[in-house]
Amino acid sequence: MGQYQRLLLIVEPDLHPSAAMRRACALARASGAALHLCVFVQPPARTHLWGEKTDETEVQRHLHRYRRWMAEEAALLKEEGLNVETHVVWTTHPLLDILRYVEQFQPDLLIKDVTLEPMLKRVFATPLDCHLLRECPVPVHLVNQAVHGSPRRVVAAVDPSDPQANALNQRIVEVAAQMARQCDAALHLLYACDLSVAFNGEASLLAGAWDDDYVDALRESLHMAFINLAEQCGVPADRRHFTLGLPVPVIRDFVDGYEADVVVMGTAHRGGLERLIGSTTERALYSVPGSLLAVRG
Repeated sequence: MGQYQRLLLIVEPDLHPSAAMRRACALARASGAALHLCVFVQPPARTHLWGEKTDETEVQRHLHRYRRWMAEEAALLKEEGLNVETHVVWTTHPLLDILRYVEQFQPDLLIKDVTLEPMLKRVFATPLDCHLLRECPVPVHLVNQAVHGSPRRVVAAVDPSDPQANALNQRIVEVAAQMARQCDAALHLLYACDLSVAFNGEASLLAGAWDDDYVDALRESLHMAFINLAEQCGVPADRRHFTLGLPVPVIRDFVDGYEADVVVMGTAHRGGLERLIGSTTERALYSVPGSLLAVRG
């Protein structure tokens, strides 16, 4: 995978420099990619509340300050040598319009600040960020914070326990390596090995299946699968991390301990209860500091 060519930054409607903007600009500087700043502006809250229609004059008046702010930001970035374009989109369906824009623009990355939704609200309505993780066809870089604009440590979080997910694991490492290479960052490979998942399988129904020898053999088998993946991807031994535990706490502790800037994870289409409670990647979005780069399976 080569250099980034096109980066798409979704600007927050409150119009202020943010962690995602800092990261997007740093990536554009490092790669020479064209940077598109795009803000999706929804009608004022009162029109949502009362179902009022907004006439064209009022729409243009509402959009004027967005266009002015975006033009001023673009001018500053162009002075720094960045190739920047801006777009202001009036929308009543942000997700659909973002996905439509992605399809037309074909960016290498979609970059956006994490919108911190209250847990209770997330139970009743899926946040835009989670929809993007599930549905966006290009890698989605969601930024909680960017202590370093240009990442210094990038972590590929993989799960080699399922052979059918091998292609997704390979893709996760490729995307992580691409970012690390362009930013001259260190690439680490992390496997949070959760043995409790296996305990819920059919094997747990077999009498005597879970003695110490069986657990040791399972752990060793998963460790070897991780080593094989690391070898295939060319990750050096001192940057391979095999840790027992639940994925989200393990990833969070790793990010804290290693001061990692970006965690690259995979997402897959889910249904039923798994979709309701959210995937591991979606849970990590609200629990792991730094930023998340999600790759669809």
